Amino acid sequence: MHHSTRKRIVLAVTGASGMPYARTLANMLQDLCELHLIVSKAGWLVWDQEMAEPREDLLGTAFCSYSQNDLAAPPASGSWRHQGMVVCPCSMASLAAIANGLGSNLIHRAADVTLKERQRLVLVTRETPLNSIHLENMLSITRAGGVVLPASPGFYHRPQTIQDIARQLCGRILDSLGMEHELTPRWGDELHDSPHPANQTPFQGENSWNIA
Repeated sequence: MHHSTRKRIVLAVTGASGMPYARTLANMLQDLCELHLIVSKAGWLVWDQEMAEPREDLLGTAFCSYSQNDLAAPPASGSWRHQGMVVCPCSMASLAAIANGLGSNLIHRAADVTLKERQRLVLVTRETPLNSIHLENMLSITRAGGVVLPASPGFYHRPQTIQDIARQLCGRILDSLGMEHELTPRWGDELHDSPHPANQTPFQGENSWNIA
């Protein structure tokens, strides 16, 4: 029997655009926890489209990985203890299934179990624009105790690469999972030699931006 003092985290990857987020998050989590990975069939199709990497590179980050059809896998049961689950990226179809309690595959069932066991569930949605059905489903997840964390990266840290953008968002995901890390610049951190002193606004004169 395996015994571990590390946190167990479940990462599910579904068929929405945003595989650089999934890859970056998996890289981070493998160093911070015992990572259990579920990738949907649609998720693999999008992976093949967006990433110039073999599927084995993602699978290699996990302590254990499961098929979406394996409803007998450990994450399907509330008696299997873990400390949180994140769906990244989370398609609108997966959001709808989770919001309505449909256990039609392992991802949906594991998310339902996470909510009923009062563990952290983070859904990293990646869709725009949103219709009222999407918004109602997000509200249902929030009311059930989950976190809807859209893939909306910040730019105050002045990212130079796609990886910079992905790492900043993944740091916010780790925050929502309650995991300590030092991987993401935060507002107010000394990120670089700013051309504007802290007590001086960079927007001055007639063409300044009125930010509200």
